[in-house]
This record gives sequence, C-alpha cells and structure tokens, in this order.
Amino acid sequence: MGARPGGGFGRPRAPRPPPPPEQILALATKEHVPARIAKGELEGKMKCRVWRKLHAEEAKRFDQVYELMGKNPGLSLPDAFGVLQSGLTVAEFLSRKERTQRKAAVKQARGEVDDTSVATFINGLLESKTELAIVLGERTVLDTVASVEPISFVLGRSGRMEKLQVVMITRRSDWEQLTPQLERDQKLAQKPANVARQPDKRPYSDPRPFLPHQGELVKLTLRNGIQLSMPLRVVGRFDLIVGEDGHEVFIPLHALVRFSPADAAETDPADASDEPGQND
Repeated sequence: MGARPGGGFGRPRAPRPPPPPEQILALATKEHVPARIAKGELEGKMKCRVWRKLHAEEAKRFDQVYELMGKNPGLSLPDAFGVLQSGLTVAEFLSRKERTQRKAAVKQARGEVDDTSVATFINGLLESKTELAIVLGERTVLDTVASVEPISFVLGRSGRMEKLQVVMITRRSDWEQLTPQLERDQKLAQKPANVARQPDKRPYSDPRPFLPHQGELVKLTLRNGIQLSMPLRVVGRFDLIVGEDGHEVFIPLHALVRFSPADAAETDPADASDEPGQND
C-alpha cells in the first residue's frame, strides 16, 4: 500500500455488511426494479436509475407490475408478473393458481400410495369372470368385467362404463345377501350426490388419511345413500376395499361422502349435494 499524504500507510477498508432484505425490498419497491438491482446499489454497484435507463422495456414491465401490487395489497411480485403475462384479472389468476396447486397436491398424495393390491383384486375378478353387482347412483348392473381401461371398465355384456359412475362393486352372490340388510341415508337415496369431475373438489380424493385405519372397522356413506360398516382391508390410490376375506366390496373414493372409524362420528368434509357434476 502506498503512503498517505503526511506520512503513514492506509488501512484496508472493512467489508461492507450485506444489506438486510427489508432494505433491499424497500429500495426495489421505491425504484420499481428487480431485487438483485436494488441489492447491487446498496452494495455500491450499479444504481437503480442507471439500470432503468439501460433496460427501458424491462423497467416498463416492472412499473406495470408494481402498479398492480399497489392496487392489490398482498399480491406477490411473481404473481403480479403472472397476471401481467396471462392477461387474466387478479382474481382469475389467483383462482387458477389455487386450482393448479390443489390438483398437484392430489396427484402427489395419490403417488405416495401403493395401488398393487387393488389392481390384483380387480384383475382376479376379471380373470375368473366372476358375476358382479356393479352399483351405480340409481341402479345396479349385473355383469362381468372384461377389461380395465384408465377411466373405464369394459363389462362383458353392457360394454364400456365410466369409472365415475361406479359407487361400489361386489360379487353378485354377496350383493344378494347384503341388499336386504343395507341401511341408507334417505336423502341421498332419493337424490344421489353428484361427482365432481375435478378430483380436488370431491369430498375424498387423498387416500393417505385412510391408511392408518386399515384393519379397523369403518363406517362409510356412499353417494347413493348406502351405508356400510365393514373392516377396511386395502387402501389404493383411487379406491378402497372393505369387507371380509372372500366377500370384499370395492369402493372408489369418488363414491364416498362420509367416512369414520366405527367408534367415531362420521366426517362430512363437504355437502355432497353441492358438488358439481351430473347424476348417473
């Protein structure tokens, strides 16, 4: 280091402490610039006003984004950019974002559950050509399963049937014994609850809460009013299997409107009569 005027040597400067996030945010908001540019100015680098002159088009977009944020308190910077790029209103964008997040959460939940046992059960009925009772919202079809498609069952005599129509499936012989003793919710029996097309809008679409109850006696109310009290044998990604060994009942999660362990009150996560969709 060189000598200072008047004698002596200069001491090295201590490093400047990093600017706190609050200070960066305040400057970025004031100058309508990205946080990295505000941080740079606070660290002694390029000033915000210089960046705005050099990047006029980008600066204009930031002006629009910060204007949106000023008119909509609580709107984040990424969401404000999303609104600007999508051409939607703030309400429309946030609603779409919420739907996307719910769908992603349902997909993740399903992916965490093994579906092998349910697939094995259905394939066993298919290969044995077992005569089944396929219970729908307002009627019961007696048939066999010829093949299984992603969103449909193909029945031996009745042809393709969308899975969303199915309320439960059991062996025909078991259904004939079960029918006389079935209890029903009369309101749902008269007007079955609709099934929402969007899984995140159904009363039950996440299979994980059912896992701790495997092996326990559970109470189920289905969308056509059928009420069952049976052991929960298997939890799959999309379906439950209840009942005794050799007398199983297959129940899709979309057919459930209420569920609880047998020693607790049934839970009703949504008013099933308000779900969008169409009756069978």
